[in-house]
Amino acid sequence: MDQPREQQLSEPSPGGSGGPPETPAASPGDVFDEILKRGSQLYKGSLRPLQEDYVPSRLLHRDTEIRDVLRVLAPAVRGNLPSHLFIYGKVGTGKSAVVTQVQKEFAKRLPADAKVTFLNLNCANVNGEYAVLQNLANQIVQKGLSDEDMIPTGWSQDRVYQALCRLSDKRGGVLLLVLDEIDCLGKSGGTDAGTSILYTLAQINRDLKEARVGIIGISNDLQFAQRLDARVKSRLSEEKVSFAPYTQPQLRDILKERAAEVFVEGALDNEALDRCALYAAQDHGDARRALALLRKSAEVADQLSSHTIRSEHVIHAKNKLELDVIADCVRKLTLQHKILLWVVISLSEKRRGEGVSMGEVYHGYSTLCHQLGHKPLGTRTVADYVTEFETLGLVHTEIHSGGRRGRTRLISSAVPSHETLRVLEEDPTLRPLSRQRTFGQTDLWRFDGQTPGERRTGSAPRSSGPGPDGLTPIPE
Repeated sequence: MDQPREQQLSEPSPGGSGGPPETPAASPGDVFDEILKRGSQLYKGSLRPLQEDYVPSRLLHRDTEIRDVLRVLAPAVRGNLPSHLFIYGKVGTGKSAVVTQVQKEFAKRLPADAKVTFLNLNCANVNGEYAVLQNLANQIVQKGLSDEDMIPTGWSQDRVYQALCRLSDKRGGVLLLVLDEIDCLGKSGGTDAGTSILYTLAQINRDLKEARVGIIGISNDLQFAQRLDARVKSRLSEEKVSFAPYTQPQLRDILKERAAEVFVEGALDNEALDRCALYAAQDHGDARRALALLRKSAEVADQLSSHTIRSEHVIHAKNKLELDVIADCVRKLTLQHKILLWVVISLSEKRRGEGVSMGEVYHGYSTLCHQLGHKPLGTRTVADYVTEFETLGLVHTEIHSGGRRGRTRLISSAVPSHETLRVLEEDPTLRPLSRQRTFGQTDLWRFDGQTPGERRTGSAPRSSGPGPDGLTPIPE
């Protein structure tokens, strides 16, 4: 009698004969040696030009923005305080790179008697006014003052502020504070905390004698300045430079120049280059996204031992990057969010992508909450959660008119079903649900009290006992 295929594959041949000899499992060291021996057929040098924080010697398609920034900061060369400057633009439009380029130009071209000091701070990495003041003060010390002037943790905030003023005057000249992601200031402490920090920095020149401080704010939030307190806006009176998203041809030029530094000649197919630029242009003209996609495409091609990065490698890389973003987002959801998303994806999968009404979603969510031992939230809160999912790009919704029965919101999944359900089931509370899914399909018999077979025939009675995984069906 023939054995099942799984048994044929798992059992050794009797007596050690009649089958191929067993191959000993490779050790991690062997695998590592094999990878090193194989090398790469794509790269000719360092991958650094494909990293998002790499700043090339010239920035393509940002000449106008560089001139605008230099125009505002030019008075600093003559020892005068320039206007405060706010730089706006979406992620990946070259804002930070332009400011870095400008700093390099200042360093190369400043007259010997000019004294301009740039202090760089990423506001996403600091928490509170105290940390901002301490960080800036210690950066001044690192620009050539004695280590004895370093500000330790534990001083009062007033004492740190006085030390910042003293060190600024000791340094002298014009100090330009580059506050990247300035819209993050105060996020952990509320809007008032952000207003307090900016107000302190905006009025610091009143307390200085030998130095002058200018602020260069960089933000992804185009409405950031409009939300500032009136006192802060009055103190800043800033100039503005706006960065438009890159177009597809511009992204293609950027990728082509970076690729020439990294890959051997002919390693990047023109169609693959065009596709990388197209995808990134569709994603708000984000150059970082374009570089990440090209880098991931090269990894895919290299793993397949391909001599050329082709279009299919880009498609595979795009799917992988998007799934990584989705997985990271889903893992950070609360448990109630996860339960609701599991229901939405599962129902949408069973309907083959067709929209599901809000009533059906809530019924499934409420049923699953009870079975998992959690109290369901109210319908209004669940509706708000669905709106949050739409904002995050996890679901699609559309309003469907039912004639005299009124209008209803239809909800459908906007993410890869099988992969996202797997990420949701990493949560210990949702892990038992993985037993429901077979071959990527989800059996929702317990959501409406009927098995798929009953729904087809309409005749079989519903069981009141536990299901195959120990969960009892909830009757309608």
